[in-house]
Amino acid sequence: MLSVEAVMTRSPACCTPEAMLEEAARLMVECDCGEIPVVDDLRSLIPLGVITDRDITCRAVAEGRNPLALRVTECMTSPALTCYTDMSIEEALQVMQENQVRRLPVVDAAGRLCGIVAQADLADALNTDQSGEMLRGISRRVSPARDHRS
Repeated sequence: MLSVEAVMTRSPACCTPEAMLEEAARLMVECDCGEIPVVDDLRSLIPLGVITDRDITCRAVAEGRNPLALRVTECMTSPALTCYTDMSIEEALQVMQENQVRRLPVVDAAGRLCGIVAQADLADALNTDQSGEMLRGISRRVSPARDHRS
């Protein structure tokens, strides 16, 4: 059984809640990704949540707020939904399906950010039938009012 550690992207770019939203968006462009983990501090790397391209679109732009004047904390999704390095890919997949997310920050035994795993990483590790089931489970339609912020 493969673990999350075997398929995750190691040492992902991250930011703090105090970072400007523009900085997070720039990281997404530089890293060619749609999600940046938000950590309490760049030394401790304890995940607090994530900032996604969708967060920026829905919680800033669509609300008519100036994204250049906002900090990550004003648009991020929190609390952090994570998985551990030693979790099986099936367990990580279950967390994604239950929470309707396509990416999970990965933490080590001390709770420090050490990677990120995406549905594509899991799909590559699964057979075709399992991949199809995974996509159906994660992509289930949900109410537009759904908000993961606490």
